[in-house]
Amino acid sequence: MIAQRWQALAAQERRMLIGGGAVAALLLGWALLWHPLAQRRAELRQQVEQSRRESAFVQRGAAEIERLRAAGTRTRADRQGRSLLALADATARSGGLEAALKRVEPAGSGSVRVSFEFANFDALVAWIEDLSRGYGVEASDFSADRADGVGLVNARVTLQDAP
Repeated sequence: MIAQRWQALAAQERRMLIGGGAVAALLLGWALLWHPLAQRRAELRQQVEQSRRESAFVQRGAAEIERLRAAGTRTRADRQGRSLLALADATARSGGLEAALKRVEPAGSGSVRVSFEFANFDALVAWIEDLSRGYGVEASDFSADRADGVGLVNARVTLQDAP
């Protein structure tokens, strides 16, 4: 039946149908094959670029971590042979907390408990920050109660070497 209809068409009509069929086949191939593949390729390129940015970010972070670890190791060596107990006492006295410093005592393996009365809170926090940045010491426990006077506290700080 289709063959009979094809034969009944004029030569010009057959050429138009063949050309139209070829164009339709090309458009169908583009719509079903080429276009989805091109879109997926663009998506994959974006994913690769995003992965590269993330990788660069992680590498920068790793370099920063290594730099900070090296700085922490270096600062522990800057103690000039002083123990954590002696370091806490000396830095508290030189940090403007001498009058408020009441007691420095061992608090277990590798840690020291320091007690202050009527200490300036800002000076106390600056002292803890200086120990952390300058000597690789961290406050593992901190408690403070308000004392009489503006900005004054009674505080207990437990210090230990940063891991």
